[in-house]
Amino acid sequence: MPPRPLRDIDTVALQAEFADVDAWIFDLDNTLYSADLRLFSQIEARMTGYVQRLLGVDAPEADRLRAHYWREHGTTLAGLMAHHGIDPETYLAEVHDIDFTTLTPEPALAEAIRALPGLKIIHTNADSAYAGQVLARRELAVFDAIHGIGEVGYHPKPDPRSFAAVLEAHRLDPARCAMFEDDPRNLEVPFSLGMRTVLVGAGRHGPDELAEDHSHGSHILWHTRDIASFVAALAAALADVADSGPTLTTAEARS
Repeated sequence: MPPRPLRDIDTVALQAEFADVDAWIFDLDNTLYSADLRLFSQIEARMTGYVQRLLGVDAPEADRLRAHYWREHGTTLAGLMAHHGIDPETYLAEVHDIDFTTLTPEPALAEAIRALPGLKIIHTNADSAYAGQVLARRELAVFDAIHGIGEVGYHPKPDPRSFAAVLEAHRLDPARCAMFEDDPRNLEVPFSLGMRTVLVGAGRHGPDELAEDHSHGSHILWHTRDIASFVAALAAALADVADSGPTLTTAEARS
């Protein structure tokens, strides 16, 4: 069945699904800010330029390789490390040297995330220094930890080792975690581990990708195009649980 969009959810459904969650894991790019800001487009352009200079190829071939490595290895960086032995820190510094002026503070999102009960974690395929810059521009000083690509041993999502590193670092039970992500493929492992999965936005490649995911039995439990509204509704529902005591289980709510 397709994931539940925000307009279809109610307090009981949110309480049933998330009442026992005590760790909230968020992707960064195109998740904690809208893809419409096109910040990641700047990064992709710098990746293509890096590949072009490294390999001495023209721009179309560099762009093809950038996308190919992303598909095959999870990130362009992982492909370049595997095939060309590059230094990841030099690469990360170069491709994340971008213009952040399109990012603005998001107090509503900060307040909503802060209100969630439990640990709040960033898990990104970018590096933690870049993540800190994005969070500062958004004024999202609400997270307990940032796990960038270096903190997970340069194993990018969707590599299971990436998720395992985050879980092990905080001794988390995945059945008590929720994962927010803009790339559907990066929710497959969290779903298999028992996490609640929330897709943010249209999916990395738009509605056709989502339709294909749904036709194969979705690993996306929830879907929102407005993360601030979703998290605010979620936090309010869980506050009601805290005030009123036990609620229905997920199975009871869906029966």
